[in-house]
Amino acid sequence: MAGWEDVRRTALALPGTSEQARRGQCLWRVGEKLFVWERPLRPSETLALGAQAPTGPILGARVEHVGAKEALIASDPRTFFTTPHFDGHPSVLVLLEAIGSQELHEVIVEAWLARAPRRLVAQQIEQGLPVWQGRG
Repeated sequence: MAGWEDVRRTALALPGTSEQARRGQCLWRVGEKLFVWERPLRPSETLALGAQAPTGPILGARVEHVGAKEALIASDPRTFFTTPHFDGHPSVLVLLEAIGSQELHEVIVEAWLARAPRRLVAQQIEQGLPVWQGRG
């Protein structure tokens, strides 16, 4: 089971990232672009999801495109889901209590890759460093 410290450690290890708080919730950006964030369900979303509405901590994560979001949800609907608020948007919701640390790591890195400036990604590749290791 993953937690917010796992999210924080992974996100901040990536180049060019920062952590901010907004409305009492943490979010992580690469440059000015949001890539992962705390995302509790809104009352309307809980109502829309009905009995399927999760009750644990939820991470919002950007994905490359809506097809990637749909693939994640299809692969493990117990862990990955969406709400009507995110229909048509390249973001997926992740139930932290249902995801392992390695898979969480992959979700965060993929979110970073989807939002990081291409120059920053290319720089990491040119240096021969896997982007998930940061600059040490």
